[in-house]
Amino acid sequence: MTAPTAETPAPAPQRPPVRTGVPGLNAAQAEAVLAPPGPLLVLAGAGTGKTRVVITRIAHLVRKGARPSRILAVTFTNKAAREMLARAAAQLGRKLDEKPEISTIHSLCVRILRRNAAKLGLPERFAIVDRGEQEAAARTALKELRVPDTVLRPGDLLDRISRWKSRAIRPDGALDTVSGDADDSWTLAAAGYRRYQNAMRTAGAVDFDDLLLLVDELFSTDEQARRDEAGRFDHLLIDEYQDTSAIQERILTALARDHKSLCVVGDDDQSIYSWRGAEVSHILDFARRWPGARIVKLEENYRSTPEIIRAANLLIERNARRHGKTLVANLPPGVPPAVLQAQDEIDESRRVVSDLESLLKEGRVDPTEAVILVRTGEQTRAFEQELRRRQIPYELVGSRSFFDRREVKDVMAFLRVLVDPDDDLALSRIANVPPRGLSAQAVQGARNRAQEQGHSLWHELRAARDAGKLSAAAAGGVAALERLVALRQATPPVEPGQTRAGAVLRSLLTAAGYQPYLGKEYEEDPNEALQRWDCCEEVANALDQHERAHGAGKELAAVMRGFLDDFVLQVEEDNRFQEDKPKAGAVRLMTLHAAKGLEFDCVWMVGMEEGLLPHRRSIDDGLQALDEERRLCYVGVTRAKRRLVLSLCLTRSKWGRSKPSKPSRFLYELTGQAEKFSAEPAQPAPGPAGRGRPAKRGR
Repeated sequence: MTAPTAETPAPAPQRPPVRTGVPGLNAAQAEAVLAPPGPLLVLAGAGTGKTRVVITRIAHLVRKGARPSRILAVTFTNKAAREMLARAAAQLGRKLDEKPEISTIHSLCVRILRRNAAKLGLPERFAIVDRGEQEAAARTALKELRVPDTVLRPGDLLDRISRWKSRAIRPDGALDTVSGDADDSWTLAAAGYRRYQNAMRTAGAVDFDDLLLLVDELFSTDEQARRDEAGRFDHLLIDEYQDTSAIQERILTALARDHKSLCVVGDDDQSIYSWRGAEVSHILDFARRWPGARIVKLEENYRSTPEIIRAANLLIERNARRHGKTLVANLPPGVPPAVLQAQDEIDESRRVVSDLESLLKEGRVDPTEAVILVRTGEQTRAFEQELRRRQIPYELVGSRSFFDRREVKDVMAFLRVLVDPDDDLALSRIANVPPRGLSAQAVQGARNRAQEQGHSLWHELRAARDAGKLSAAAAGGVAALERLVALRQATPPVEPGQTRAGAVLRSLLTAAGYQPYLGKEYEEDPNEALQRWDCCEEVANALDQHERAHGAGKELAAVMRGFLDDFVLQVEEDNRFQEDKPKAGAVRLMTLHAAKGLEFDCVWMVGMEEGLLPHRRSIDDGLQALDEERRLCYVGVTRAKRRLVLSLCLTRSKWGRSKPSKPSRFLYELTGQAEKFSAEPAQPAPGPAGRGRPAKRGR
């Protein structure tokens, strides 16, 4: 089968501007902004200015008499929340005494849980654990069940627990969801889920998914608590509604049920996270679930050329179940998307990177405005090698985060112990870091006795010391920990530019001898030790910034707890949503999922082959899975502003053998040639390497 050609019919005429009563908005945007309170669905196609609509609607509600503090806007990434807060402040005026509450759903749930912890049997100062602590708890649970890594790894257990929690399935119901033909690992995972959750409860801790699960439980079992929380707001706006999971949608519905002033904004054509629990049915069935709902469609695209928009429309209209809408380009004409055909993945990487290099040398694209998009992570290897060979700076999005560094996790554990010595997970991490005589055996023995007696690890360590059950070295280690914990009552000198909380943390690290410890750990590389200590100082700086922004009139412990909550939420949300923090002067290389919400002048979508895009799993899993793959392809296409190149290979190596590849059905659909696609097995493509259609260049 030969690849489709790049030629496409002329793009449809552009939509002329329409004057509205709202400056800077088109007619549909103005309709969404001015709609009266009540159920409102804003279908915002790619690049149609949805954030402007949300912010302007908030400002309109305030002008009509709504108190800003009684408006809640929910989004799904920290980056989007920060952007919305800044733009709302600019529209409303910074002199307002009140501001709308704009945050991620997880941050919202933390605030709800802090107010209602006792009703759920949680300690007031419950800790939110990070991924590393989750894996440690999962590893312990599997070890207790004597499950080897070859059967179920800690990361796999956590993935399954997360799936259960996203569907509001608790440990006692997990086994009921395991089908009879499932392998034994699912049964073991259900048992591991129970032990994992018991460990969380014993430690007085919650994980990222628990934030939603517990709020859902609160609203389901305590109607007064639900009314109290819902009664804090008169209006609710939800961004990226197509990404809501079942449990998220239930929580948000519970908050809007009484006043019904609910505005949801999203695009069913960009729903690509079903593997993370998102359900596209929420946005497709909104009008049925909210009788009398108004629906407004935003179809005027301000991002891409008409040629790119036409290709996107041709693609997505092939999905059967969707809200009918057609994007119309606002920009002047450009060049059609180009199809680049290569012999194999090595040839593909050379052709794509050569094309990219030419544009960079000619100054026709800024490096940060260029991106190579892949369907799966393993595709990046050939492109990384070619970018390095040509000495083109690049950034592989999704690399190791600052927050994942060992020393940063140590510092956060010190701070958590300072706030609450009964935080077992944090104390376990730093009990003997730096070494202070508390061996792993001594700590494990105390942990076992603590679990048997229902005490905290800190309580049991002191009790064992007082009863003479610890060695002299271990007893000395407990005394050293007591001195560190006592620092929360201290008032160290505050240097210029520092705050109370930052000064206490710095005193704690000094008293613990953490910097000399790093020096010994990395004595063969002093620069590495210094860089790691700089990361510790950066945490203290972040604590200073947090107290200056949020600490007015608060007790020191409350300031630290707030910082810990915000820090962990940022880590987990950034890890899940891979927030975009571009590296200066570098081309980006990322997956299609990671690219959602971004835009670039020039986009290379590579591996446009059956089995890659659409992925082989979706081809086997049926129409719904294939529709999501088409939406994923649509997301990739609509990232491009000026120039889009679609590449494919005639052959691709699999397990060391070269096998023929078949052009993706999406290539045929994008170029208006869907009828030419055949589902028959691919045949080896004739012709030598390099005879494919070259990418057309255009400004």
